[in-house]
Amino acid sequence: MKCLSDYLWQTLVPLIFFSFVWVLYRFIEKEAEVEQVKKEHAEMELKFLKSQINPHVLFNNLNTIYSYAIEKPSETPELILMLSDNLKHVLYESNAKTISLEKELQFLDNYIKFQRIRTEGVKQIFYKTEVHSKNQKIAPLLLITIIENAFKHSTLNSDISISIIENEGVLECICSNDYNKEKVSSTDFKIGLQNLEKRLKLIYKDNYTFNITKAEQFVLTLKLDLK
Repeated sequence: MKCLSDYLWQTLVPLIFFSFVWVLYRFIEKEAEVEQVKKEHAEMELKFLKSQINPHVLFNNLNTIYSYAIEKPSETPELILMLSDNLKHVLYESNAKTISLEKELQFLDNYIKFQRIRTEGVKQIFYKTEVHSKNQKIAPLLLITIIENAFKHSTLNSDISISIIENEGVLECICSNDYNKEKVSSTDFKIGLQNLEKRLKLIYKDNYTFNITKAEQFVLTLKLDLK
């Protein structure tokens, strides 16, 4: 009996140990598969959300160039060069997870120039940027949603104020505009901002604050920790 007991003990202990190791390995492997699926799903969702942004921005710029080609043909070449820069940014540079803040602001500068032309005599634009560190990086095509929302939903003969300030790795974007209070609850009004918030959650998680204030003006405030 003692020999049998010793034999069972010597046999069962390694068997139990290796069974435990195998179960643990399978668990870790399964967890890795789940994390990979989550990562791929997040990347696909980000690509989908960005694909909804790109065409809308570019079509607006094309419409502006078309009108200038008719009314002011001598100034059209400069606009085409600006559109070329924006196309390069959207088609190539925005595929990266992050890009330099300097490049993103250049893209926004071009967009604002187009909007100044499109809304001349109809809307007054106050645009200010202040960057203390040129080495900061940001997820591409985030801020354009906030700015585009202001132009799309602001009322005629109104002011649009845009402020983008980076200091010690913290970026704050504040955009305010007059708005039609009857349309503020429409699906069209909400969808762009909902997409933006989804991207912020996927990319920055707890490192951002995003607030909407609806009073006399519609005010969007985004604060990002870029570090």
